[in-house]
Amino acid sequence: MIQLKNSAQISAMLEAGRITGEALLVARERVREGISTKELDTVIREYIEKCGAKPSFLGYNGFPASACISINDEVIHGIPSKNRILKEGDIVKIDVGAFYKGFHGDSARTIAVGSVSEEASRLIKVTRESFFCGVAAVKTGNRIGDLGNSIQRHVEDAGFSVVKKYIGHGIGRALHESPDVPNFGTAGRGARLCSGMTLAIEPMVNIGSEEVYELPDGWTVKTRDGSLSAHYENTVALTSEGVIITTLVDSEW
Repeated sequence: MIQLKNSAQISAMLEAGRITGEALLVARERVREGISTKELDTVIREYIEKCGAKPSFLGYNGFPASACISINDEVIHGIPSKNRILKEGDIVKIDVGAFYKGFHGDSARTIAVGSVSEEASRLIKVTRESFFCGVAAVKTGNRIGDLGNSIQRHVEDAGFSVVKKYIGHGIGRALHESPDVPNFGTAGRGARLCSGMTLAIEPMVNIGSEEVYELPDGWTVKTRDGSLSAHYENTVALTSEGVIITTLVDSEW
């Protein structure tokens, strides 16, 4: 069942979203060659807790860290480790959630480590653009399929592929709520969008095939063909006055 939020609840989600977005900015400042993914996770956790919030992912279904940090051909759900060291030319996906005053924020970015290949840079750019193509379809009376179709068309027109095994979701008091929010689909199909809906929209885009697989750790997802993958996510609220992106604290990022 889709949980619609009133204005007071959306205001609370704005606070959770701000903390989530700021935690990502703090992590971005620390991304460099030689840092471990565990160090980045620690910085994120410390910032979230300093704000009086809790990391949404820590302990979620047994996840052992505060952020999902995935490198290169890892798509999502990478487990931070002191042994995973960033190198020049890597692209690193950092996915963060913060729980504050009863509500969650959820956001992810793909960050270049130093100078990256032209193809990797274009992948990051197209993935970000596809998110905003999806947001442009978030209007009262439209359907979830309009959102997903907009993302899919932008990605495929660029020559990349959308991951279909993993999708976005509703969000609010629970980290994952109804409805499912695929990054693909048929325009005019799916749940109808209406004021009060809050969604985590998160395109995952591969340079090569859409096929992915999960590692034996039970979390980390990689591309089947070893190609690079990018991830871009924000929490979005649809209100009577339009769309609010609750986790977007830097409009250029």
